[in-house]
Amino acid sequence: MVVRAPRWVSKRELDLIIKEKEPWIIAQVEKLSAKKAAYEANRPTPLTTLELNELADQALAVIPERVKYYAPIVGVNYGRITIRNQRTRWGSCSGKGNLNFNCLLMKTSPEIIDYVVVHELCHRKEMNHSAAFWKLVENVLPDYRERRKWLRDHGQELMALLGE
Repeated sequence: MVVRAPRWVSKRELDLIIKEKEPWIIAQVEKLSAKKAAYEANRPTPLTTLELNELADQALAVIPERVKYYAPIVGVNYGRITIRNQRTRWGSCSGKGNLNFNCLLMKTSPEIIDYVVVHELCHRKEMNHSAAFWKLVENVLPDYRERRKWLRDHGQELMALLGE
């Protein structure tokens, strides 16, 4: 535990404060320990290389079809489509129009896959997350907020499948 205090507070005063707050400090440490233990107990087993390759193969069969479907709706063209197992992104779009998608999308629903596809295709018109960008996404997927929230709420669980 680290105690931070202004320089003018004496060690004696700090000791008194710590002694007074000891039950609270112990409760917080126990709470953190319990959270850590629960996380460790529920941490998913990382996917094997074979499983990741199978997900990538599934993604190669599904995602390009969804891109092909949505590109004319968004009104854009695109370059190469690549499937990866990234730890921090669901998709990305390069300035050249190349699209990258995370193979873990195959562990989500078709609605979430479509959201990420539309999101990346809209970057072909707006390479930012401005109000204009979100308006483009909303024009195609009026319920995009719920899909985006699902990814925010559950994405880390899925990313944990990649291991440490």
